[in-house]
Amino acid sequence: MKTQAGLERALSFINCQLQPGGAGQTARETDAPRRAVTISRQTGSGAHIVAQNLAAYLHAHEPKDACPWAVFDRNLVEKVLEDHNLPQRLARFMPEDRASEITDIMNELFDLHPPSWTLVHKTTDTILRLAELGNVILIGRGATVITAKLPYVFRVRIIGSLEKRIKHVQELDHFTRPVARARILQEDRGRKRYLRKYFDADPDDPLLYHLIINTDDVPYEEAARIIGEAVLRRR
Repeated sequence: MKTQAGLERALSFINCQLQPGGAGQTARETDAPRRAVTISRQTGSGAHIVAQNLAAYLHAHEPKDACPWAVFDRNLVEKVLEDHNLPQRLARFMPEDRASEITDIMNELFDLHPPSWTLVHKTTDTILRLAELGNVILIGRGATVITAKLPYVFRVRIIGSLEKRIKHVQELDHFTRPVARARILQEDRGRKRYLRKYFDADPDDPLLYHLIINTDDVPYEEAARIIGEAVLRRR
């Protein structure tokens, strides 16, 4: 249910962006600054809740005719890719003078790697194109590293203690404590392996981020407000 609701919001964003000459104009074609956010997270830290609150906060501070902010995590990106051929449909709305920047980043990340990396390559292309459009919050999948050279992207890490993350996962998914703990450790290890294998990066490196928030001490809504204020201050 939550995935379906997120997909509907993502498709609303896409439909807005696909309106030629309308609200889907790029920031370069209007006076609005281009903005995007990436969120790296520890499992159970509440990043998805923070992201949804952040999207609402940022949209409330946008002009009325602006495209809605949308949250894309791994599942949403893959679903939109599958159902709507997203990279190809959105590519024709990208300014030509920005294509070279995306190409340069893709070449730097993948030119020396074998064809077996095709899926990661395509996911990276989607992440870059979504970031290019702006008004997106991208969770995981190496988005923080992929967009590191894009000055309009604000990069965030959401963390928390293992004990509090276990409690959160138990409440959210109704797992027993041992199952919740095992799930957290497995997913955190998997994300570290993914980032190290494909991007030679460590998600625990604080230099990857503009901001790191510990949700043990900062409530989700406050975390969203802090991030939102920081994003809106950037020009």
